Amino acid sequence: MAKKDLAYFKKRFARIAYYVRETFALKKPVAKAESLLKHIEVTPELKQRVDYCCKIKTPFTVSKQATRNQDFAKTKSFVYFADLKRIVRHFPKNFYFDYIFGDVIDVPETPSFVKSRPIVENNDNAVLLKLNAIRHYQFFEDSQAFSEKRPQAVWRGMVYHQHRRDFVDMYHDKPFADVGHNDEKRADEPSYKGFMSVAEQLTFRYIVSVEGKDVATNLKWAMASNSLVMMRKPRFETWFMEGRLEPGVHYVELKDDFSDLEEKVQFYNLPENQDKALQIIANAHAYVAQFKDSDQELLVSLLVAQKYFDMQAAR
Repeated sequence: MAKKDLAYFKKRFARIAYYVRETFALKKPVAKAESLLKHIEVTPELKQRVDYCCKIKTPFTVSKQATRNQDFAKTKSFVYFADLKRIVRHFPKNFYFDYIFGDVIDVPETPSFVKSRPIVENNDNAVLLKLNAIRHYQFFEDSQAFSEKRPQAVWRGMVYHQHRRDFVDMYHDKPFADVGHNDEKRADEPSYKGFMSVAEQLTFRYIVSVEGKDVATNLKWAMASNSLVMMRKPRFETWFMEGRLEPGVHYVELKDDFSDLEEKVQFYNLPENQDKALQIIANAHAYVAQFKDSDQELLVSLLVAQKYFDMQAAR
């Protein structure tokens, strides 16, 4: 069986298992948010995170199309539904909320629960929750040390967006990088390299993260690895709070046109600069750690939703 086929079946099986597990889990009775949060000490760090995900500062009114909590039913996108339902079911049935599923690249007119939002000044109406978590929050074991990895940059993905197309056209044939797309419909193109598993990508020192329509799916597992993440300054953010990532601290920043990739690879390949790479990797690990505590993730999610509901004006 081809590696791509095996990966597909594993992913498919995981999706089915997730669907079955969540379907039964969502039918179980749960404690009310009020009781869960009653004795919780909200530390300054937690409050900062809650206020970052929910930036609403003034009372608001939900839209005429808002959903009443007791009427919130399964949609076509089950993973989004399950992730949101897991949070709102802790709140009163008569509460209302707006939500937008999918890759959100604009700020909603009315405060709404979303997976993603643009990193702009006035994005308060986009309230971040951990949606589509099964796709975006997968972490993988990486036991290979940075110094033992191949001293090249790697990237695989689809090229539906022009900036990705430009990126692979620029680097698909360069010796310092293994960059290419895996769109089989374009297999005749020189930039087509085919499927590469995460395990294979983790054998490279540098993992390039390139946003798609909104965020880059590989960013979370790449930052949790022993490889060094290289990317341009993010334009969108999710529950991962990409807007809080600092270049030179959590990742290596590339120019907007990716033209300095070779320069950055050569810099961190120098023996005298590898300590700098290891420090950035350590910082990335520390940043990722806050998203691995399931109890804390639920707490922050409930606090974000509670703030959203508390800021609503009476209907």
